[in-house]
Parts: sequence; structure tokens; C-alpha cells
Amino acid sequence: MMSGSISRRRALATGGAALGAAVLAPSLTGAAGAAAAPRRGPREETRTLDELYRDAVAEGGKLVIYAGGDVTTQADGVRAGFRAQFPEIDLTVVIDYSKFHDVRIDNQLATNTLIPDLVQLQTLQDFTRWKSEGRLLPYKPAGFSKIHPAFKDEDGAWVAIMVVAFSYMYNTALVGDHAPKTPYEAVDPRWKGQIASTYPHDDDAALYLYSLYARTYGWDWIARLAAQGVQSNRGSHTARLALNSGQKAVGLGGSGSLIAPATDLVRWSVADGHPFMSWGQRAAILAGAKHPTAAKLYLNWQLSVARQQAAANGWSVRTDVTPAGGLRPIWEYSNGNLDGFPKFMADRAAVERWKQTFALYFGEVKGDPSPGWLGLHPDR
Repeated sequence: MMSGSISRRRALATGGAALGAAVLAPSLTGAAGAAAAPRRGPREETRTLDELYRDAVAEGGKLVIYAGGDVTTQADGVRAGFRAQFPEIDLTVVIDYSKFHDVRIDNQLATNTLIPDLVQLQTLQDFTRWKSEGRLLPYKPAGFSKIHPAFKDEDGAWVAIMVVAFSYMYNTALVGDHAPKTPYEAVDPRWKGQIASTYPHDDDAALYLYSLYARTYGWDWIARLAAQGVQSNRGSHTARLALNSGQKAVGLGGSGSLIAPATDLVRWSVADGHPFMSWGQRAAILAGAKHPTAAKLYLNWQLSVARQQAAANGWSVRTDVTPAGGLRPIWEYSNGNLDGFPKFMADRAAVERWKQTFALYFGEVKGDPSPGWLGLHPDR
């Protein structure tokens, strides 16, 4: 189990080859005899954080971000860290489900009422679409060349600023000597009535994780899991809440860290040879942003070596940052399915089929969204 022992198997870096810069064949004409490889998109940022900060203040000193998440408090660390370093920037981070933010942005663009300067979302397919529509401002923050190819658009349309991973977890006090060594063990009769999960058909990351379980363990396992009386809620944070409060012993479909202190009540785990899912949370500056320089400052800050080294789960999007706690880079975990999630998200018809299928097993989604109902133009 990787919470205590990290897999030694090596895997090829995911998605790298397909995202490399194009190289021209040697020219057969001209004195040079060969053509140089073209530069894709803008040049990498050369300004320091202090210089960007100065320019962002001169621009107006404001920044509005629409960020995917479950509750607004999830952005408290980002708000505090950014404001401590850049106190003259009025930062607003609006947290909502990514599937609400993306259509909200589409509607704002359609009605010429755009609010955010920058978006960071789980709906990876939107960034591909928005790039094709010319909605994104191409930009390459400092260190862009050090970002793993799976975590950036080669033209600079978007870049991933953090690694997120979903797996299973358990309450160490409640499981005692029977801690599940793999997610497969969630169907053990001892955990009947003791499992919490986000609805897999309400959150696409959890949906992808459950699809991996179905492919790996089979539909009979899914049926056995459903018969366990899983407590499903909206929001990927809810499984951890149920475990922390002692309501449930085992959680599915939530994020966590393999380098969390051993004293933590809830242990997030990855099992060697069993699936989990990981992705890079993409961020992009909108072409119509009112405060593009402040947005550039934010991207450079998030992608700085210092910020990447401080990642709570130990994983970085940068190739020159060594993961903490003895972990390997996330792209070396073949069972983390890093390359699979973008492909999954791009096939929206298949996503809908998965959603409706899991609704047959776990029932329709019930309850209000955990961030609340924010409307068309939230700015606080």
C-alpha cells in the first residue's frame, strides 16, 4: 500500500511525446542548409515576481479568479499566501464546481459580461475548446520549459499549476487492524454501512476513478459496492468530512496526500497495482481579461519553485522539483492514469453514458451543490 510503501515500478512519462515541440526537417535549399525549429507561442516570461507585481499594481491592482472546488474555504491558503506576498493586489477567488464555472464563463462571453481574469478548472476539455475559439491569452510563465509536457499547452494557451489525485482513504481509528490495503476491499462485508463517497456521477474526476474501478474489478464489484449502502454526497471533500467526524470508516472518490503526517486520523492511500487517478489542474488567462498582468503574476507565483516545493501532496508539475517524502514524479505512476483523464474528459458522450450507468447503481444525485448556488456573475 503506497501510503506506507511506494511502488518501485517505473512507467514511461505520460503524454510527453505527443506534446513535444514540432521540428522541421533540414532545408534542402538556402545557404544555411537547415531550417530552425519554429517557436510556438510567446516567449517565456523574463520579468521577476517583483517586476510583475509592480506592473500589476500599475494596471489597477485587481485580480478575479474562477476556480474549481467544493467549498470556498479550500482557497483560503491561496488567498492568504498571495495576499501576504502581494498585499496591494485585491484578489478575489470564486470557488464553484468546474462544470458550473465553465458554462458560466461561456454565458458571460456570450453576453459580454466577463468577470474573471483567470480560470483554473477540472474540466480539461474546456481549455482545448476555448483555445480553438480564441478565448485564451497565450502566455508562458517563467519556468515554462521546466513544466512536464503533460501539464502545458505548447502554444502557452494554458498551463497546469498543481497536481491533484483521487483515491481511497480510511479512518485509522475505526478500521483498527483491518485497514483496507486496496480499494477492492471496500466490498468486504465488514464495511457495510461504513463507506462515504462523492457521487461518481456528479464529479467527473470521481466518475473517472469509478470508471477505472469498473474496468479493473468488473461490474459485479460495482454492484457489490452499491449493496454496501454507500453514503453519497455532493462534493469531493465530503468523504473526508465523514471520516474525520467518525461517521464512516472508509472513503472513496476524494483527494489526499501520501506524505501526510502519520498522526492524521484519515489516511489517504494508493495501492500498488490498483488504479487511482491524477491530473493537472489547468489554468489560463482569458483573452478578455481586465487585469492580465495580475493574472500573469498569479501564474508565475503558483509555478515558482518555492510554491511547487510546498505542494501538500508532494507532487509538482515541474520536472526540476523533486517530490517530497520519497515520492516519484506523478507521471511515473502508471496506475495514476495521468494520461487517461484528459482523454476521458474529451469524450463527452462517453462521460454521459458513464454518469447515467452509475446513477442506476447509486441513485440520482440529491442535495444542493456544496458551494451553494452562485448565479451568473459571482465576483466574491
